[in-house]
Amino acid sequence: MTLHDVALDDKFDLTKGRIFVSGAQAVVRMLMMQRELDRRMGFSTAGFVTGYRGSPLGALDYQLWRAKKQLQASDIVFQPGLNEELAATACWGTQQAEMMDEGKHDGVFALWYGKGPGVDRTGDVFRHANLAGSSKRGGVLALMGDDHTAESSTNAHATEFAFVDVMMPIFNPAGVQELIDYGLYGYALSRFAGTWVAIKCVKDNIESTASVDVSLDRLNIVLPEFEMPRGGLNIRHELDQFAQESRLHEHKRAAAAAFIRANGLNRIVYPGGANPKIGIATVGKSYLDVRQALEDIGIGEAEANRLGIRLFKIACPWPLDYEHVAEFARGLETIVVVEEKRSLIETQLREALYDRPDRPLILGKKNERGETLFPAAGALDPNDIAIALGERILRTIGPSEEVAARVSRLKQFQAMLADTRDVAVRVPYFCSGCPHNTSTKVPEGSLAGAGIGCHFMAIWMGRSTVGFTAMGGEGAQWIGQAPFTKRQHMFQNLGDGTYNHSGSLALRFALASGANITYKILYNDAVAMTGGQPHEGGLTVDMIAAQVRAEGVERIAVVTDEPEKYAGRVSFPAGTTIHHRRELDAVQRELREIEGVTVLLYDQTCAAEKRRRRKRGAFPDPDKRIFINELVCEGCGDCGIASNCVSVQPVETEFGRKRRIDQSSCNKDFSCVKGFCPSFVTVHGAKIRKAEGIAGASDPLEGVPPAVPFALDRDGWSAIIDGIGGTGVVTIGAVLGMAAHLEGKGCGMIDMAGLAQKGGAVFSHLRVARTPEDIHAIRVSAGKADLILGCDLVVSGSRKVLAAVREGETMFVVNTAEVMPGDFARSADFSLPTERLKMAIRQAAGDDHAHFFDATKAATVLFGNSLGANMFMLGFACQHGGLPVSPEAVEKAIELNG
Repeated sequence: MTLHDVALDDKFDLTKGRIFVSGAQAVVRMLMMQRELDRRMGFSTAGFVTGYRGSPLGALDYQLWRAKKQLQASDIVFQPGLNEELAATACWGTQQAEMMDEGKHDGVFALWYGKGPGVDRTGDVFRHANLAGSSKRGGVLALMGDDHTAESSTNAHATEFAFVDVMMPIFNPAGVQELIDYGLYGYALSRFAGTWVAIKCVKDNIESTASVDVSLDRLNIVLPEFEMPRGGLNIRHELDQFAQESRLHEHKRAAAAAFIRANGLNRIVYPGGANPKIGIATVGKSYLDVRQALEDIGIGEAEANRLGIRLFKIACPWPLDYEHVAEFARGLETIVVVEEKRSLIETQLREALYDRPDRPLILGKKNERGETLFPAAGALDPNDIAIALGERILRTIGPSEEVAARVSRLKQFQAMLADTRDVAVRVPYFCSGCPHNTSTKVPEGSLAGAGIGCHFMAIWMGRSTVGFTAMGGEGAQWIGQAPFTKRQHMFQNLGDGTYNHSGSLALRFALASGANITYKILYNDAVAMTGGQPHEGGLTVDMIAAQVRAEGVERIAVVTDEPEKYAGRVSFPAGTTIHHRRELDAVQRELREIEGVTVLLYDQTCAAEKRRRRKRGAFPDPDKRIFINELVCEGCGDCGIASNCVSVQPVETEFGRKRRIDQSSCNKDFSCVKGFCPSFVTVHGAKIRKAEGIAGASDPLEGVPPAVPFALDRDGWSAIIDGIGGTGVVTIGAVLGMAAHLEGKGCGMIDMAGLAQKGGAVFSHLRVARTPEDIHAIRVSAGKADLILGCDLVVSGSRKVLAAVREGETMFVVNTAEVMPGDFARSADFSLPTERLKMAIRQAAGDDHAHFFDATKAATVLFGNSLGANMFMLGFACQHGGLPVSPEAVEKAIELNG
C-alpha cells in the first residue's frame, strides 16, 4: 500500500484536505481558520487567546506555544491567564477595542479556556461580559473543560448550567471535527447575536485524536433574516443595566435560536421511515455513544428507518430551538433523551412539548415508572445505552430476534463486569526524584492540609496530610477550624502555581485572622500537573519571599536541595533563613512553635521537568549514578522509606529479595542514599553501557515470516493500550494512529491519563476503520477489543481492561516485568500477585490468546535500557497480525514521531 505524504506540521500548515490532530490542536487550527475566513470576506481581524490550564484542557496552552509562528502570522495573540476570571475579563476587553474608535482592526475574536472549577469561579465575569455583548467583527468563545468522571479533578463536574444561568448559547461537539466546525459557527453566532458562546470540552473530544477535514469551503455559514432591535445586539457604550437585561432575554436568545435553525445545526440523522414510533434525542459525546450502541444491537440507518426509530443530533443544547423540537417530535409515541449528567435537553423538551395534544412520552433520567434509566452521576457507556435502548425498542416496537439476542449478550458482559474485581491497583504516585517526596513530610504530631497540585497525592501516602479545598482556598479552612479544635497549629501545602493563581489571598486572610499556620509554598519551577508549563509572570523564590514579607509574614525559611545557589547572589527580605533540605524536619519543628503565620518556601525543580530539560541540554546532568551492591544489601527497604522513590525496585536473588536502582527511570535526586545502608555505590564519570546486539546473530530477524495486518471489516478494529503513566503508553497510541492516517484509514484515539500520568494506570483507546465516518464512540466498551497491548501486568489485570476482552477472539499481549507501584517504597515486603494477575488474563482471553513475555528484559538486553519495552511489544503485536496497519506504516509513523 502506498503511504500518504504526511508531515507533522500539516496540523497547522495544510490548508485543505485531512490532517491528523488532537482536540487541542484542532482548537488552535480553528483559530487560524477563523482568521482566514475573515480575510476572505475582506475583514481585517485579529485573535486573542487566554485562560487557565486544567484537565481536560491541560495541553491547550502547550499546543498554542508550539504554533507560535503560525499564530503570529495570523495576528493571533496568546496571553496565558493568571487565573480564569482575570483571563475572562481580558477577553471582555478585546470586544471593546473598536468602541473608542482606536482599534487597529475591524474586530478581535477571542477565546477563553478553563476547566469546570474555573468556570464556577468566573461566573461573575461571564454574567457581566455576556450582558455587555460581543463586537460585530469580534466574538468570544468560552471553552469549558468538563471532567465527568473526576479522572483528574477533585470532583466530577459538568458546567453547562453555569452558562445557562448567564444565558450564553452552548455548543456540544461530538468529536474533534466538530471542535473546528462548532468553533467557526460559534464565532459567527457570537457576532450575530451579540453574545458570548460556550463550547463544551470533555476528554472524548478535546483529548481525542482523529483525522479531520480542514477545507474552509466545507461550511456554509448562514446569517438568518432577523429583526434587530434599535442599535443592534452588539456591545455598545451603555450603563443601562435594565436595557442590557431586556436585550438578552427578549432579543439575543431569539437571535441565537434563529441562527441555529438557519444553519441546520440541530439535525435529524435517521428520519425513522414512514411510521416513526421512537425518537432518540442526544448530544455531544452521547451522540457517538448512541450511534455505537445502536450498531451494537444491529441497528444502522436502514434498520432504524425500517423499525421506526428517529435519531435527533443536537449541536446546541441551549437554547434549544423549539421549531426543531416540534419537527423531531412529530408523530412519535416515545422520546428517549440520552445525555450525561443533569437533564438539560430533557427539561427543555418537556417545556417545548407540554402544551401539545399529541405530545409523546418523554424518558431520560427516569423511565415511566420513575426508575433510573440513564443516571446523572458518572458517565454513560455504549453498552448501558444499548441495553436501555434495546429493551425500549423491544417493548415499544415489538419483538426482534437479533435485537433481543444482542441485548442478552450485552447483559452477560455487564454481569461479568459486575463480578470482576481488581486483583491489584496501580495508583498515581510521585515521580522518581519528585521534590514532594521530601517536601510533603511533616514532623511527628503535626498535620498538613492538602492542596491542588501533584502534592495532593500525599493524602494516600500516610503523611499526616488531610483534606483539601477549592483551588486558592488552601489554609482558609484552618481559619474556620482553629477556634473549635484542640490543635494549636497546622501546616498547609500550597503549590507555587496555586499561590500565583489565587492562593496568595488565602495567605493574606490567614494573616488577617491571626491563625497559627505555616504555609509550605512548594516551588517546583514548573506546572508539573499539566505538563511542565512555566508560571505566568515568572515568579522566583526571592520574589515570593518579598511578597509574603510585605503582607506581614515575619518568619520565612527557604529549604532547598541547592542552598549554595543563593549564597551572595540573591537578596531575601529580613527574617529569611536558607537551609538544606536535610534540615527540613528541624525547620518545621521551629516554625510550628511560632505564633501567627509563618512561611516555608521549599525550592526544588520538578523531577519530570529536570528530565525534559536535560534531554534538551538545558539543565545540569550530574556525571554520576547510584547503584546498589546486591551482595551487601539486606533488603531492609530503608532506602525506599528515606526517598519514597519509585526507582528503588526489588530484585529477587538466591539470597532473597534485594534492592536495585532502575537506571532508566532514575532522575538523579540521590535521596535514596540517605537510607542507613552500606550497600550504595556512587559511580562517577560512567555511562550506562548500550547493548551491542545479539551474540551470534548476524540478522536477528532472519527467518521471521512477514507480518500480515489485521483485516478490517465494517466493524473496524478496536484496541486498548495500557501501562504506567510516564512510560510512553500514549506514544504507542500516537504511532498507531499516525500509521492509520498514513494509509488513509479512519482513526480515533483517546488517552485516559489525567492524574494517572504520574505513575498510575494509563489507557489509550484506539479505533481504526476504513473511513473516518465509520468511527463513532472511541472508548472501547465491554467485549469490543480486538487487541489489548498490556505494557504493565498490574494494569492489564484490572477490571477496566478485562471487561473489554472477548474470550477466544481478543489478542492479549502482556509485559510480565514486575514494576512495583509506590506502595513498595513504604512497605519493604510488598509484592505483586503476579500469578493471580496472569490467571485473570488467561481466564478472560483464553490460553491461546494470552501472550506473556518480559518485554522490559528483552528491551534492556537489546538496547541497554528499558525505554523501548512498549515499542518492543508493539512489534510483537504487529508480527502476529494484531494490527490493522502495515509494518511500513508503523515504521514511518515512528520516524514522524521522532
